[in-house]
Amino acid sequence: MLGQGKKAKSGGSSKVDTIIGQNTRLEGDLHFTGGLHIDGHIKGSIIAEAGSDSVLTVSEHGSIEGDVRVPTVILNGTVTGDVRSGDRIELSTKAVVNGDVYYNLIEMAMGSAVNGSLVHQDQEPSAVLSFERENTESGQD
Repeated sequence: MLGQGKKAKSGGSSKVDTIIGQNTRLEGDLHFTGGLHIDGHIKGSIIAEAGSDSVLTVSEHGSIEGDVRVPTVILNGTVTGDVRSGDRIELSTKAVVNGDVYYNLIEMAMGSAVNGSLVHQDQEPSAVLSFERENTESGQD
C-alpha cells in the first residue's frame, strides 16, 4: 500500500488536525498548518502556511476545484487545478489530477492519472509555499 510505513521528510506532520467530512462542501480558499484530511468537496485553493511541514490527504471520496500548494500531498481523490508540492506527492490508485503537477519527489500508483504536465522542480520551499492568488473569483458555481 502506498505510504505504508513511511513518514514525511523533515519531521512532517503525520497527525490529522482538520477533517473535511464526506458530506461537507466548502467554497473559498483554505489556509492551514499541520495535517488536513479531505473526504468532502472544496471549491477554492488549498494553501499550507509558509515554512510549515503540512500534509494534505485527499481520500477517494474527496475532491478539490482549485490549486493546491502544500509541502506533502497524499492524493487518492480528484484535483481540478495545479498541484505544487515542495517535498513529495503520492498519487494513489484512484488519484486524478486535471492540471499540472509541480513536484520534488513523486510516487504514482498504477491507475492514477495526471491530465496535464509533470514538472520536476528542485526543492524550493519558498517558491512552492508562497502563494499569491493570481486569478480572481470566476463567479462560477
